[in-house]
Amino acid sequence: MSLSLPTTLDALWAIPHIRAWLAAAWVLYLLGLGSWILLQKREPVATLSWLLSLAALPYLGFVIYYFFGPHRIARQHRRRIRHRASLTPDTAPTSGTQELRTLAQATTGMPPCTARSVRLLVDGREKFPALLAAIAEARDHVHLEYYIYQPDHTGRALRDALVERARAGVKVRLLLDAVGSSKIGRRFFAPLLDAGGELAWFHPVRPWLPWKRPWMNLRTHRKLVVIDGRIGFIGGINITDEEDDRLRADAYRDLHLQVEGDIVHWLQEVFVEDWAYACQDNRFIADVARAMPPPQPGDIRTQLLSSGPDSRWEPIHRLYVATIHEAQHRVWLSTPYFVPGEAAMMALTSAALGGLDVRLLVPKVSDSRWVTWCVRSYFDDLLAAGVKVYEYGPRMLHSKALLVDDRLAIIGSANFDHRSFRLNFEASLLVEDPALAQALKQQFEQDFTHAPRVRSDRPQPLLTARLPEALARLLSPLL
Repeated sequence: MSLSLPTTLDALWAIPHIRAWLAAAWVLYLLGLGSWILLQKREPVATLSWLLSLAALPYLGFVIYYFFGPHRIARQHRRRIRHRASLTPDTAPTSGTQELRTLAQATTGMPPCTARSVRLLVDGREKFPALLAAIAEARDHVHLEYYIYQPDHTGRALRDALVERARAGVKVRLLLDAVGSSKIGRRFFAPLLDAGGELAWFHPVRPWLPWKRPWMNLRTHRKLVVIDGRIGFIGGINITDEEDDRLRADAYRDLHLQVEGDIVHWLQEVFVEDWAYACQDNRFIADVARAMPPPQPGDIRTQLLSSGPDSRWEPIHRLYVATIHEAQHRVWLSTPYFVPGEAAMMALTSAALGGLDVRLLVPKVSDSRWVTWCVRSYFDDLLAAGVKVYEYGPRMLHSKALLVDDRLAIIGSANFDHRSFRLNFEASLLVEDPALAQALKQQFEQDFTHAPRVRSDRPQPLLTARLPEALARLLSPLL
């Protein structure tokens, strides 16, 4: 005779002391998981959000936090690699914004540098032809690191260009994020591997090896390319048709930079560290060091901002805030995801309250409705402080750029949100150059013409706007 599930549960509940044992197990679970979360020493709001959310999920919460929690990771060998590689030149600019240079070096471990040229590339229409042309001229190596690489027309074109160079004897190394590029596999890259190219995955997900933490929430969001140690690319454009406006009218609006000069050595440094970390192999470093060109200082002051969960200082976050504080006239910010912390929000509103021209450009509709609600939840405070908010459309705005006055610009992969500041491995470039600032200013002005300004008296229905926005903002520390 079989018993139904409710009858069985009632029988178990009637066993003497079962309630006491369950209560004790629940307390131990809360103490263990709570201590683990507290030891991460995150902001109180984020800590409380995790505690309250996972307390309602007995034992399952442990698994969720193990795989998705905002843990810090240690990559102590980075400094040893940096010391051994000898990739970077011993040059630094002798002028510029002293406070920013000191802060950037203290938080990233990378000193100020210079570039001979910095070229702004707008959308895939400008980035991809420039990238393919530079790869075609490669003679020693091509190093690439991307968050998203899709097996579409754009992805095949780049793969075929890399295959051609690999067959010519050029060393090709391609590092992809295992989650962002999960739609692509080794079969797609078989021609590249057969030609002698190398492929590695950043933080691969291996559920069959549960004792090896996959760091599912800690991704490389960087978009870097280094060619022969001479030419570098950095920015926000991934390898996908979605970001190539030559192929799609609705392609993302985005920005990238092509750089030459000593700053390329630091792009190389970041790639080398990530490749060695992903492959657990340092043997290639000596070959890379021998292939680096001699120092080529230029007139453009630059600083590579590299950050990730292996640093306690949140370098890109700090430099964003510090650069805004440097402003005298203008602060224009473009970001697809705007979820600022208290310091960043105060910097923007203080600049506006101080009479500066502060503008925020965000997508009218993001690729996530949840993110759109969260972004809009900050509009009231921004508008009240005098910040001019614009919602870009009809394409998805994906550019990540900050323009301060007529001389400072930050362009790269980092969004203005918790994930980019604390969880992702990001890379952005701080450039002090009036010519680049002018080009970026013109790009902003063009985008503003396609971005209606948000009004302070805009309608905000309770159920479709105010309530979803408040809920999204409450849970934003978990994003």
